[in-house]
Amino acid sequence: MRAQLPPLVTLARNGGSGHGRPMQTRGFVAALSALAFLLSACGLGERSDASKAIAGFLAAVQRDDLTAFEAGVDRAALRSDLRDQLAEVGKSRGMDVDGGASEFALDRMISPQAVRLAAAQTAPGWPAAPTPAQVTPRMKVRDLNHVCLEQAATKKCLLEFARRKGVWRLVGMPARSVAANALTGAP
Repeated sequence: MRAQLPPLVTLARNGGSGHGRPMQTRGFVAALSALAFLLSACGLGERSDASKAIAGFLAAVQRDDLTAFEAGVDRAALRSDLRDQLAEVGKSRGMDVDGGASEFALDRMISPQAVRLAAAQTAPGWPAAPTPAQVTPRMKVRDLNHVCLEQAATKKCLLEFARRKGVWRLVGMPARSVAANALTGAP
């Protein structure tokens, strides 16, 4: 003869309502939520470091501090980005320039004035030298080593930064802003 089990054990063993699946689902949801929270926290340090670096770079740009400007620019990466953008513009207009823009032309396009023009497009009333707290909401994190300052209205990246060897540097900006700067002859 079998011993009679208490009713709660019988319900759980038989998968009755209130036991089994719903409890497992709650546990799964709780574990998934905890994992999502931990993964989102991983990017907080990068956002903080990047926003401080971007704010410092934009302050140097505003002061026309050429030494700090050069330290905050990955000139080779920025040249490559600008060359690719200009080649695309040329192709869209039926022109194909072998080799793209010259190093001299590209270097004329990379200046504090060009960065100021691009950064000014971030949002109406955007400060010339924003604080890290002002940068953070306008910053899009692409991955742990790439962020961009985006335009509020369009969400398009205006200034792109990459972290290399622990240092954030400007690696991309819109060619239209810098082309206008080069045409005006601004330093």
